[in-house]
Amino acid sequence: MSQSYPSSMFPATFVGGAAGLWRVERQEVVRGDGLPLVERLDVQPGHAAVTGAWSLRGVAGHVRYVERREKEHLDPVSPALARSEANLAAFIPIRKSAAWWALPQDERRAILEQRSRHISDTLKYLPRIARRLYHARELGESFDFLTWFEFAPEHASAFDELVEMLRSREEWTFVEREVELRLSR
Repeated sequence: MSQSYPSSMFPATFVGGAAGLWRVERQEVVRGDGLPLVERLDVQPGHAAVTGAWSLRGVAGHVRYVERREKEHLDPVSPALARSEANLAAFIPIRKSAAWWALPQDERRAILEQRSRHISDTLKYLPRIARRLYHARELGESFDFLTWFEFAPEHASAFDELVEMLRSREEWTFVEREVELRLSR
């Protein structure tokens, strides 16, 4: 059954298999259980039935945890996805622990930004790296977040630096499952 979403929301299905626009250059388990190895990744709009080794659904749209002044800084420097020069991508599904979800939202926000500086410290990577966060927890998926990044080859080292920085922060201590796929088209 297909669900209808407001135009400001972007449902997507990420399908790992033998077909798709994106070629998997590297697939690694960062923490917890992995996903079956695949050759390609397809990103399909909506939540239609799909075939592949695996599929993960998510919805992007309304920002969470971002305050107005942060959004005012983020919006002007956030590049669009599908830029012609951005022929590299990373798909990183993440599941956080029950301890994370047991925290009230204000405590999660404090860890995310006041202590881990997730938003403020990542601003310097924009507009080199385009990103979109898909929420999947409420859909009953095996991951809470499906993170999607696109960048040009000359910004690959900046992306590596970004990921290393985020994984070094307190927020990441709540991650219990993470898989990273590096892609090219």
